[in-house]
Amino acid sequence: MEPDLSIVVPLYNEEDNVEPLFAAILAVARRLDRRVELVLVDDGSQDATFARACALPRQPELPLRIVRFRRNYGQTAAMVAGIEQARGRVIVTMDGDLQNDPEDIPRFLAKIDDGFDLVVGWRKDRKDHWSRVLPSRIANWLIGKVTGVPIHDNGCSLKAYRADLIRSIPLYSEMHRFIPAMASLAAPRIAELEVRHHPRRFGRSKYGFSRIYKVFVDLLTIRTLIGFARRPRAWLGGASAVAGLMALLALLVAFAAPADYGFGPSIVWSGVAVLWGALAIFTLVLALLAELVWAGSREQLVLFPRLALRRPEPVGQRPHT
Repeated sequence: MEPDLSIVVPLYNEEDNVEPLFAAILAVARRLDRRVELVLVDDGSQDATFARACALPRQPELPLRIVRFRRNYGQTAAMVAGIEQARGRVIVTMDGDLQNDPEDIPRFLAKIDDGFDLVVGWRKDRKDHWSRVLPSRIANWLIGKVTGVPIHDNGCSLKAYRADLIRSIPLYSEMHRFIPAMASLAAPRIAELEVRHHPRRFGRSKYGFSRIYKVFVDLLTIRTLIGFARRPRAWLGGASAVAGLMALLALLVAFAAPADYGFGPSIVWSGVAVLWGALAIFTLVLALLAELVWAGSREQLVLFPRLALRRPEPVGQRPHT
């Protein structure tokens, strides 16, 4: 029998957190009025994380699935692997360091039952060192300004999604923190919830100022993807217009500049005009092709508005056939 809820937890060198994390999630699962499964993803840990995960007791209230990477690929890759293995109609993701509290999961499910497609946690009272909090606040401010999706805490891994939605969002690099921005293409219903946040008890943090560079690069990528996806012809058409204007200016300079070898327009500037003109024609054709591709694939994105507009059934109930 398929579960109603899948809880996905990426793990990387969290050997001391595996058992207490499992116990905390199990306590919550026993109180829920729906079928739950737990998916643990070992992201190439170098300690005993995988061994301790395999040694966890099997409980009928919480079926356990374990995914193991041969090496460390990063949190986004681990999250994607867990989502691919999850079978629930709703998926909850959370960190494996015990800083997220499984006791918040029922509140997330209540929001999903209310018709929201994506519920994002907000660690309003973070229990982290300033070297983690400061970069996070800067990143959240930048993400909100650039993407137009003002989420307070994009980096909070405690989120709940409708499975159909999250599986349709392409995730790579460090894109897990941009899920609300990527989902905004389809205008889903997004909610935020303040969540508990605990100090780390075991292990050490894997984040800090070194992640800022990756966030900036991914932010530029996201901004380009969102803008291009919404108006591909406008983006490339604008580039074509700029190239055409540069070709015209170069052509005017070619006729105004002193003639080469005493006759005709300047060869150098004429060549520049030809290059800019060729670029203008190329980008114009590319704009038309992009519009055709967009029109052909638009049906794939229609799924999102359908998810947002329909009145979903509570997660604990199966759809009628």
